[in-house]
Amino acid sequence: MAHQIHFNEQTQKHAFFSVKEKAWHNLGQIVSDYPTSQEAIKFAGLDYEVIKLPLYCKTELGQSLEVPNFYSTIRTDTKSVLGVVGKEYQIIQNRDAFSFFDSIVGGTGILFETAGALGNGYGK
Repeated sequence: MAHQIHFNEQTQKHAFFSVKEKAWHNLGQIVSDYPTSQEAIKFAGLDYEVIKLPLYCKTELGQSLEVPNFYSTIRTDTKSVLGVVGKEYQIIQNRDAFSFFDSIVGGTGILFETAGALGNGYGK
């Protein structure tokens, strides 16, 4: 079964961590204590920004044309294209998505056991 966990070529690490024992796929790093959301993001390799840039295509003559109302979502650390979105799409950064859980418990009270495979810049 494919794990579909992102491998970062720059850091040579998988975007995954687990606490105290290996996960079934044996990927990612093992940490000794349950981390807070900010620590979990870093351990899982999800501590990057996602930006939205205008989408362009090349014509047969090599000209670049902007595709109206469509954008690329890009990871700022690897410059990888994550997807194509419409003009109304708003990026929610990983740190903001995870901090939602912290706000529920009034601070950094939630401790994460595993993380990874998420982090493609959630949107709404």
